[in-house]
Amino acid sequence: MASKAKSSQSYVSPLNTSAIRKAAKNMSDGAVTAGYQGNRKEIVALLNSALATELVCVLRYKRHYYTANGLVNMPIKDEFLQHALEEQGHADQIAERIVQLNGEPDFNPASLAQRSHAEYDDSADIKAMIKANLIAERVAIESYRQMIEKIGDTDPTTRQMLIGIMAVEEEHADDMRDLLG
Repeated sequence: MASKAKSSQSYVSPLNTSAIRKAAKNMSDGAVTAGYQGNRKEIVALLNSALATELVCVLRYKRHYYTANGLVNMPIKDEFLQHALEEQGHADQIAERIVQLNGEPDFNPASLAQRSHAEYDDSADIKAMIKANLIAERVAIESYRQMIEKIGDTDPTTRQMLIGIMAVEEEHADDMRDLLG
């Protein structure tokens, strides 16, 4: 009989059901619900600096891809192109997240270099290109580490995205280090 009495009791969710149902309101906020704890303005600003960094990295890798010459450098050129495409993918992810947070991604080319954490490089020497890319990857890794730390647990979606991007940047740094060695 005791088990029958338990089954007739109503279920009580361990979650805040009224807060969950509030998520249906303010639909114009898109993915940002009332429970969002991050400072959207600050996070969008961080993401726009990351977007600028990724775009500068795309441009640097593309330049190096097109200007590296010689048959001996073909594998390095291929690595530059692969990294450029991956950096473009990061930029796309970041821009999409900015929009999800009701912000505007800043693609303004006039201020791109100033907003980027990494620098553009127009080296002509293959070793100088590799070194510039290694430096830029290390800069990106540290900037993502600081962003992740700053965001903390207030925006788990952005945090996870940045962790994923940082992992790829670490692979890129290892690739460039190996090419220098």
